[in-house]
Amino acid sequence: MIYLISLAAFASTFLGGLFALRLKDRLHLILGFSAGAVIGVALFDLMPEALELAGGAHAPAFITSIIALGFVTYLILDRMVILHGHDDDHPHSARGIVGASTLAFHSFLDGVAIGLAFHVSSSVGLVVTFAVLAHDFSDGINTVNMILKGGGDRARAMKWLAIDALAPVLGVIATMFFTLSESSLGILLALFAGFFLYIGASELLPESHHAHPVRWTTFATLIGIATLYIVVRFAGI
Repeated sequence: MIYLISLAAFASTFLGGLFALRLKDRLHLILGFSAGAVIGVALFDLMPEALELAGGAHAPAFITSIIALGFVTYLILDRMVILHGHDDDHPHSARGIVGASTLAFHSFLDGVAIGLAFHVSSSVGLVVTFAVLAHDFSDGINTVNMILKGGGDRARAMKWLAIDALAPVLGVIATMFFTLSESSLGILLALFAGFFLYIGASELLPESHHAHPVRWTTFATLIGIATLYIVVRFAGI
């Protein structure tokens, strides 16, 4: 069963990316939705999970400090290491690749979460799987958008979409060879919450309403946030 679930995660991610490619003429609306979805994942999924998993070993202040560290780390990577400019006529593909890589690693952790949950029990595994499948579709959209926003073409977007779709499968397989403590997984989730807050608020959100009607892109962002809120709450995570 767990292999079928990992294939379902692959399909969900890939379909989300194809959806984004098909509607790239409405990219500003998709970027708006993606911004809300990424922020929603951080606020409603990653942060609560991090506090729950690592709360027994670490104080909440320490966990929120890790979230801040993730935000600042991505800020430094974005501003200092990549050394990109802000000329819209010369987008920097490295920026999109870093964002897509972060999303892909998060998808890998999704697979790890599925595998480890099934080590606990089948019922816990199914609950975690439902949550992962529900937002993997958004992960596919977000991965494609990061590449397109960085100036990449359809071929590069498809390449990174394939990587992101394979990541949860590899994560599930990886749990056959190692175990991870709840506190360690919580710290990783906190770090990625910081990454995602930066990507959503500083990358996707400003780009979505640049030279486009603010009203509709704002509405799309609210829909993205609301969608992830409903998904996470309905899944019971």
